[in-house]
Amino acid sequence: MDKQDSQDDHKMNDSQKTPEKKQALTTCLFSAAFFGALGSSFLYGYNLSVVNAPASYIKEFYNKAWMERYGEPIPSETSTLLWSITVSIFAIGGLLGTLSVSLIIKVAERKGTLLLNNCFAVTAALLLSLGEMSRSFEMLIIGRIVIGVNSGISLSVLPMYLGEISPKHIRGSIGQFNSILICLGVFTGQVLGLPELLGQESRWNYLFSFLAFPAVLQLCVLPFLPESPRYLLMEKKDEAGAEKAFQKFLGKTDVSQELEEVHAEARAQDNVNAVSVLQLLRSPAVRWQLITIIITMACYQLCGLNAIWYYTNGILRDAGFAEHLLPYVTLSTGGIETLAAIFSGLVIERIGRRPLLIFGFSSMAVFFSLLTIFLNFQDRVSWMPYLSYSCILAVIAGFCLGPGGIPFILTGELFEQSYRPAAFMIAGTVNWLSNFAVGLLFPFIQEKLQSFAFLVFVAVCTLGSIYLCVVLPETKNKTFMDISQSFAKINKMPQLSPGQEMELVLSITPESEKAADVKNMESSL
Repeated sequence: MDKQDSQDDHKMNDSQKTPEKKQALTTCLFSAAFFGALGSSFLYGYNLSVVNAPASYIKEFYNKAWMERYGEPIPSETSTLLWSITVSIFAIGGLLGTLSVSLIIKVAERKGTLLLNNCFAVTAALLLSLGEMSRSFEMLIIGRIVIGVNSGISLSVLPMYLGEISPKHIRGSIGQFNSILICLGVFTGQVLGLPELLGQESRWNYLFSFLAFPAVLQLCVLPFLPESPRYLLMEKKDEAGAEKAFQKFLGKTDVSQELEEVHAEARAQDNVNAVSVLQLLRSPAVRWQLITIIITMACYQLCGLNAIWYYTNGILRDAGFAEHLLPYVTLSTGGIETLAAIFSGLVIERIGRRPLLIFGFSSMAVFFSLLTIFLNFQDRVSWMPYLSYSCILAVIAGFCLGPGGIPFILTGELFEQSYRPAAFMIAGTVNWLSNFAVGLLFPFIQEKLQSFAFLVFVAVCTLGSIYLCVVLPETKNKTFMDISQSFAKINKMPQLSPGQEMELVLSITPESEKAADVKNMESSL
């Protein structure tokens, strides 16, 4: 009897899993992921690298504008301060954008917020590209704040939207569009900044005009794509709209199982309305999910990838590369970033989020350690700088394989619908504050510790790996309700009883399979 029940249960599980495995990526879902990321994540990545190539020309423009206003050259301290503000104010804008997400998303919804966000991108493009013509360095600084606001909103809303529109078996791959387009944006900024293209004194303002192009492309495509079906069903109570959205995204007419899965998730929640940040912080039901996201997002910024750019050009010079070749050799870093992110997107549903994150942080710790050793022997051995540069490429690859994109995916996966907006606000705040802290503190750490500064990042990556290994469960191919239940024990919350499990299974099981399911459940009880 038990053997027969086990066979029936195995057949039932196979019948439920097979359609998901056969289900292909639809044009609608791909378009939402690609164009959503193009007008969001891509712009964030592009703005991380775009100011590097024209830095000397922008400083010279600041000096000319100062001369025209005050009749004397700009003091060196003022020039340094203005440039530092121009670069770092991007993170402040990002924090402001993150803090505004919960308010905007209530009014404009998921897709509408992404569309509205393009207004910030176009405004920033105008301010940044017209600042030189107007002889106003203030326009450049304000433009950097505005594009920072755009990025802060993007990095909160896009992962939320992608996680809610994706089937569970490809949710990780769709979520990695965020990381891939960030890396592609960095690489594009490096390419367009080459001297033969826009990295010239007469063309550098066109580098900022380009910001409007991805935003306009998103505005042309995204309005024709559906809103998040989970949002429509759970928060707007629009079952007909949710059904149509699921049908478009999944490319099939029968979406009853998906609708029932969302209904089951709603029944399992105490409150389907969006909670505030304060309510999320006080809730014991998601305490360890919140701790996990805070630690993961802090490690995402504090792991040392941003700081490594300080050393790249110096190592290349020590390796014997001519100054005029440095921009071309540096392209390898952007290329490695993009390839590693694409590879991660291809394997994330096979390997899982947890192994990629742990491997990524662990490999970064190893190569940061080797880089410290190689830097200390760089002046003694002629070929040592090449090993140092290889370590830099390995660190970048390790970052993009896991930590580069998965923290954003996890923020959407570890929290149920009502907690998600507040969770992204907290994660985004940690992200931007950590980003600002690295930019502010690393020059002092570098001055004190010199080449041993990277040992700080070895400690961060090692501790992050240990925490994730101990606490984080695998979320691959699980429903949001399954993921929430996997934290129930550590949160000291009651888990679903067998009777409740049977009720929820029945609620998402097709009618033809319910009889067999009841039989198996009763025998197990």
